[in-house]
Amino acid sequence: MQDSAAFQAKFLFRDLQAGIITGTMAIPLTVGIAMMSEYPIKVALATVALACFIGWINAWIKPGNYIGAPGVAAGLAPVLALGVANFGMENMAFVIFLTAFMQAIIWKFNLQKYILLAVPEYLIEGLLAGVGLKIAINFFAMIYEVPEGLASEPFWSGARIQMLLISISGFVAFLYLFTKFQTTQPAIPYFVLIIAGAMLAQFIAMPMLHVEDVPLNLSLPLPHFDSALTWLYVIGFAAMLAIIDVIEQVMSNAAIQKIDPLQRKCNTNNSLLAIWIANMGSSFFGGMTNLDGVAKSTTNKLAGAYTKFSVLVIGLVILFFVLNTQYLEYLPKFSLAVIMIFTGWKMIMGLLHVAHQGQYAMILATLCALLVYKTRYFRRIVTCFSDAWYRQFYCASSCTQYKSTCNR
Repeated sequence: MQDSAAFQAKFLFRDLQAGIITGTMAIPLTVGIAMMSEYPIKVALATVALACFIGWINAWIKPGNYIGAPGVAAGLAPVLALGVANFGMENMAFVIFLTAFMQAIIWKFNLQKYILLAVPEYLIEGLLAGVGLKIAINFFAMIYEVPEGLASEPFWSGARIQMLLISISGFVAFLYLFTKFQTTQPAIPYFVLIIAGAMLAQFIAMPMLHVEDVPLNLSLPLPHFDSALTWLYVIGFAAMLAIIDVIEQVMSNAAIQKIDPLQRKCNTNNSLLAIWIANMGSSFFGGMTNLDGVAKSTTNKLAGAYTKFSVLVIGLVILFFVLNTQYLEYLPKFSLAVIMIFTGWKMIMGLLHVAHQGQYAMILATLCALLVYKTRYFRRIVTCFSDAWYRQFYCASSCTQYKSTCNR
């Protein structure tokens, strides 16, 4: 009989250690993605906790991968923010429910292989690079932000210069530690930056993270709009969310299989089962979309994980902060900014993976990255997708035609 993907007693302590380390590292990443998505931080953390519990339960029945760690997707952050702006937070629960329903159809009929044929991998890398650029730029202002009481002083005041120097020092230290430990203990730079920042904040006045303790109320994810045109846009928007989420999971599983310590095979369709169930579940409390992220999964592996029991531990770590959000307010904003700028940079560097696919693929991926970064074109891309689902694929495969196709 094949060893369990969910729990093996011989790996208990390794999985426990990995879950604690990865769960702690996932906190600032989840916070940053929530801010970028215009979602409450507590809701994002609850989404990850639920995804972890569903992922562990699914591993007993239909394991998709063995060490993948779920989380909210950085690549979908601007898309979710766009959804919040267009449909309102009150309708996003229904959008996520509809997204999960479409993913359930993709899972049921094993359609991800056809989606991958329609959307080349290099265009997804371009999409993620554009999102990474948005993330890096959006969080850049935090590295020189000063406390509210000092904001009225001249811009380049002593306090602002001090914060900039602290942030630069933190970024340099983070890069050094990441370079040194990325193949052994990649969580170390995150721990050092967070702990050092929290300690420094006890002696120097600096902006700290504020977390609104919003209630997590369970309710049916019902729509609150009447316009037929809005329905059309919502269906297209949910389809885009579903497809991007599926493609990212397929790409993640390919990476997770390569780093599996026991070289076990991944089953992407089984992973999609866990994703759509978790997405549908999160829609009942206004949650976000999820997938197994490469960064967290790599940390999970290097921290010692062998089974999905580590994911259960990650969920418990994050659940602690869902129930005790006040502890998150010890995190200085500059520490969060450094982590998110680094995350954005890594997403931009994903374009290097496209280089081996030829000059044509590189040009299209770069163009798509720039168009995604430009919000007005990104909105038009969404509109085109909403009007006719296939048009997104048409635009994606002919990036040079974005303007002529979408400017209607």
